Amino acid sequence: MDLTLPPRVTDRAFARLAQISQMAGTPRALRVAVEGGGCSGFQYDIRLDDPAADDLVLEKDGQKVLVDAVSLPFLQNAVIDFTEELIGARFVIENPNATSSCGCGTSFSV
Repeated sequence: MDLTLPPRVTDRAFARLAQISQMAGTPRALRVAVEGGGCSGFQYDIRLDDPAADDLVLEKDGQKVLVDAVSLPFLQNAVIDFTEELIGARFVIENPNATSSCGCGTSFSV
């Protein structure tokens, strides 16, 4: 049986979002969306945004991650994380639905 679950947000991603909100002086939600385009067919759009009526809201310790209804099927069972590497720090998506991705890590195909 194939279980589909909403995306999961790591503690590290929530902690980074809390730091961003603290620096901004106001709580901000992180939107994770999927759009057409990119070098592999789809690309992630990760930005600070306000909640909309049809959003799935993933929340911990007052921090919110938003996923819109259109993007949700592409992000089933995905993990939203934050990583710090030599090339920079960024939010990343570990997406089991992606059959391939490009080197930039923001574009994928299903």
